[in-house]
Amino acid sequence: MVAVCIALSSCRSSQKTAPPRPVAETNKDNTTKKTRKVAKVEDFDKFYNRFHADSAFQMSRIKFPLKGASTNLDKSTPWTPQNWQMLRTRIYDVDKNQYKVKYSKTETSFTQKVWVDGGGFSNECRFELIGGKWFLVYMNDENM
Repeated sequence: MVAVCIALSSCRSSQKTAPPRPVAETNKDNTTKKTRKVAKVEDFDKFYNRFHADSAFQMSRIKFPLKGASTNLDKSTPWTPQNWQMLRTRIYDVDKNQYKVKYSKTETSFTQKVWVDGGGFSNECRFELIGGKWFLVYMNDENM
């Protein structure tokens, strides 16, 4: 019995004197290595070209309920999948003799605006990068 107690206490003492394992550090390093993936970001130009060419793709990349509205003289109508009309003309293809055009791009957004100087027409769209993919998140269309 004394031999068993000595054996058990020597096991306990060796456990107590063993250097503490840096569990948190090891786990953090392992986790970082396992989860450190470079998020693939969709190329905006490829997205933008496909968005204007493929109606099913376009519908899949609109965040409904879409912010903004279609506004005419008498009313403003929110955008829904039921009243959506496919956008076909890219901002780069707008007739600049007839319309004014402005657009800007950052790493996570693209905003475009088309309007008639002194007229009652303007259209503004904003695309945002969400989860590595581009989406149309805002469109305001005014015909006054």
